[in-house]
Amino acid sequence: MSTMLENILEETQEDQGGKPLTKEEFAAKKQAERDAVYALGDQTAMDIAADAGKFRQYLDVQAQFDRYSATNALLVAAQRPAATRLGDFDHWKARGCPVKHGETGISIIEPGKQYTRPDGSVGQGYEVKHVFDISQVDISKATPTPPRPEPSEREKLLALVKRAPFGIDLVDTVPGNIGAQFHPESKTISVQKGMSFQENFRSLAQAIAYGSFTTGTKQQTDPHFSSQCVAYMLCKRHGVETGNFKFGQVPHVLTGMEASEIKAELGQIRDVTTDLQGRMARTLEPQQNKGARTDAAR
Repeated sequence: MSTMLENILEETQEDQGGKPLTKEEFAAKKQAERDAVYALGDQTAMDIAADAGKFRQYLDVQAQFDRYSATNALLVAAQRPAATRLGDFDHWKARGCPVKHGETGISIIEPGKQYTRPDGSVGQGYEVKHVFDISQVDISKATPTPPRPEPSEREKLLALVKRAPFGIDLVDTVPGNIGAQFHPESKTISVQKGMSFQENFRSLAQAIAYGSFTTGTKQQTDPHFSSQCVAYMLCKRHGVETGNFKFGQVPHVLTGMEASEIKAELGQIRDVTTDLQGRMARTLEPQQNKGARTDAAR
């Protein structure tokens, strides 16, 4: 957590000599907390747009927590980029894993109460929520859960293509040595024969993502770059080598954008990633559940 955020939270948590906060004081405290968290998210957006290493770190976090919004992934990247499993205090308590003494929660944003604006329209309020990584809790008394079977390379590739939103054809060669190419006129993807699993997965993921950006409603500044980000996160999620991905062009793509614009771009990249990951999960999960039942019966 940033020094600025820590200072603001400490200041707003003072109870003015032990007296209970009034309704107005409590509201002001909560608003200051929200403002600090939003400011941290905005600053992190600007930071990753100017640094390829930090940008890759953000993608790693978003890949790990694919259901988190881009803003929350930015917040986790700023406060605990090595996090692997997050839950709030009650989540860990219910699993017999108390939060370790002295640990500071990771601040994220979650939807709160809806409210009515002066013009009569309904707005969505947001609140700060504190979560903890598994490294911040005592797991010694937790009931062990059997690991889910790791899908095979064939199963992962099958999951990527089975529910893909475009037709896929095998061809002898793809121009430019890019492995797979999306054709907007036919809304199909050509994939070069004879590639390894790693090459197939990387190139197919990027081609599917590119098709999603160029045929859907999500308009990106640079769909090639955005599809590269999606492919990187899918590869990261499924244990595919990511060393070939280069993000040196990040400053060029996001140069001159405000924090809100950067987060909007990241949000659309996250949405396409989540869609493709969800498609894969609908194929992989029944296989993993079947494998887990088989292992338990042995």
